[in-house]
Amino acid sequence: MPSDFDDAMKVSASAMTAQSVRLRTIAENLANANTAALTPGGDPYRRKVVTFKNELDRATGVELVKVGSVIRDSTPFETHYQPGAPGADANGYVKTPNVNPLIELGDLREAQQSYQANVDVISVAKSMLSQAIGLLRN
Repeated sequence: MPSDFDDAMKVSASAMTAQSVRLRTIAENLANANTAALTPGGDPYRRKVVTFKNELDRATGVELVKVGSVIRDSTPFETHYQPGAPGADANGYVKTPNVNPLIELGDLREAQQSYQANVDVISVAKSMLSQAIGLLRN
């Protein structure tokens, strides 16, 4: 039975690691939300999105959560008329990142909640394991 507790903690720990990559990626997106292209007609920062996948841990037979990939969002850039900006094209338009701070904040909240749920799973598994050991001692 301790193996079941160990497996639960491994799954949750792998999910926490994957969510931390997602949190760092969202932070990067938010940090670059107001940047613009620096060269005329150039592209600004492109939003990144994290995907997840299940990966079998052959040693334990448990499906772990892993980062599948970090992909660039293909949503088109917005353009704003700023003829004096360094990144303005011949018509005076500057491309801005395809980052929507409201979407990023929603994703951030979801990632935080998922991370916390996995912290709670580990905490409960540790408590149950401790109680099981206590019972075995008596």
